[in-house]
Amino acid sequence: MSRFDEVFDYVVVGSGGGSMCAALVMNKAGKSSIILEKTEFIGGTTARSGGAMWIPNNRYMKRDGIADSTEKAMTYLDDIVGDDPTAPGALRERRLKYVTEAPRMIDFIVDQGVRLTRTDFWPDYYDNRPGGSLDSRSVFSEIFDANELGDWAEKLRPGFIPMPVDLAEVLPLPQFLARRAGHRLMVMVGSMNLGQMMKLPLFKKSWAGRWMMVKVGLAWIYGKLTGKRFVAAGAGLQGQMLKAALIAGVNIRVNSPVTELIEENRRITGVVTKKDGRSWRIGANCGVLVNAGGFAHNQAMRDQYAPGTRIEWTSATEGDTGEMLLEMMRHGAAVAQMEEMIGNQTTPVPGFEKMSVKPSMQSITAKPHCVLVDQSGVRYQTEGGSYSAYCKGMLERNETVPAVPSWAIFDERLLRNYMFVGSMPGAALTKTDEWIEAGYMKKADNIEALAKQIEIEPTTLRATIDRFNGFVDKGVDEDFRRGDSAYDTWLGDPYHKPSSSLGRIDQGPFYAVHVLPGDMGTYGGVVTDVYGRVLREDGSVIHGLYATGVSTASVMGRSYPGGGASIGPSFTFGFIAARHAAGMDNSTL
Repeated sequence: MSRFDEVFDYVVVGSGGGSMCAALVMNKAGKSSIILEKTEFIGGTTARSGGAMWIPNNRYMKRDGIADSTEKAMTYLDDIVGDDPTAPGALRERRLKYVTEAPRMIDFIVDQGVRLTRTDFWPDYYDNRPGGSLDSRSVFSEIFDANELGDWAEKLRPGFIPMPVDLAEVLPLPQFLARRAGHRLMVMVGSMNLGQMMKLPLFKKSWAGRWMMVKVGLAWIYGKLTGKRFVAAGAGLQGQMLKAALIAGVNIRVNSPVTELIEENRRITGVVTKKDGRSWRIGANCGVLVNAGGFAHNQAMRDQYAPGTRIEWTSATEGDTGEMLLEMMRHGAAVAQMEEMIGNQTTPVPGFEKMSVKPSMQSITAKPHCVLVDQSGVRYQTEGGSYSAYCKGMLERNETVPAVPSWAIFDERLLRNYMFVGSMPGAALTKTDEWIEAGYMKKADNIEALAKQIEIEPTTLRATIDRFNGFVDKGVDEDFRRGDSAYDTWLGDPYHKPSSSLGRIDQGPFYAVHVLPGDMGTYGGVVTDVYGRVLREDGSVIHGLYATGVSTASVMGRSYPGGGASIGPSFTFGFIAARHAAGMDNSTL
């Protein structure tokens, strides 16, 4: 037996989605664990994300009277994922394990004090396919006061939402206001989640949007008056998980990169990390769980596995550099689905290179009065739908026709009526001169003049716009079926009639901006079995080595079924792996 500086029952590499969940399972089993995070912040890209978890048949669907089942979810996954021999991470037995265990994982973390909920309307991304759900299967964190973490609050990775606008089930008003009213006022500022936040950019069009603005303002005032430090979305989820892990006594270390997996007698028995600037060996009695992200910030690996993509376009955290994938491969781990990524179509607005979270174009190009065209001026896919399918479509198109970057073409109504790269409806109009001067945005009084500015044959772009406008008049996108799904309706504008998704592009001035196939991280990695154990090329198990999250080949294969289809599996297979490592696979924690 090698000499170790420390020994724990379970060593978790990385602190993204699923890491704290796995450690909590170990704690429940009476075993010790340590989480080693190489950066200065806890939470991984999960903390930076929307924090959704795609969990079929979950407790909140039952609470809200929404019918779902293992069978219905499997029908859906069987249809959109299928049996693809090139996607061994998505074998049907793994999909079934996920669908069965994911609701149990949610029950487990709720029992550890984590407060979750669901939005009322966030359809599956292929809701019109067999087994698809019009009602949300996505689960979110409620709003969280980071002050509850004490000194650890400074170690929680900041999220992408800088104000308290999401995921609070109930947020009471300040007590002095309640007393003045003569009773405790509840639910005045509440039920704010990502689905309902879609109403916020529509505040000019609806009372629901205006009320959401009021609630955001009240939440901000409440936080200021009471000294709260609200975090939301992924930061809220990871903040709650961190709090639960700290209460459970989990050993958590930042600035602790793992440089090596220790193998003895064909079993992983520990890791080599850094502590106080020197090499530090930690033993693992029950196993090592790798949840260290993918290779979003490793351009050499991107060039090898996902050519045509760039580190400059990713919103993954800076620690997502792939060395743990390479280390597992050094020990014989099989890898698969390495070309896949969690898409996040983005646009290179001025200051883009300094933005840690790149601005999303998903709900922009899916709004009325906008289309996406390649560099020849031809529309080649729906502007709605799954963000992963959207970015994959851009890369596939680029193999035959230059499409990276593509152009979003729209008229002024888009800027006037809808949110645009962080600016509220109408506010972007005050920035157009600045953006045009910077070379980011193009503007012209007619389509032909715009085409010349972006070096597209004017007759081609005119024909594309005329064809799209004809579809708008018919109410049917005959080329790409944009607007046919409930998800497209959700992305669009419910107050735009007769279609929430389709709107003519015919009122100048007209604009164009670049769209890039960005990502929230890579989506391939080591191949694991139903228990999260890492497998060799021959299918044998590397004993003592488990993996979850985007360090693995996704259980969703080459598809992205709904909001949180990466974070949900990360948590769930972290839960499954820890139970297996602790010898509790058949237990009901």
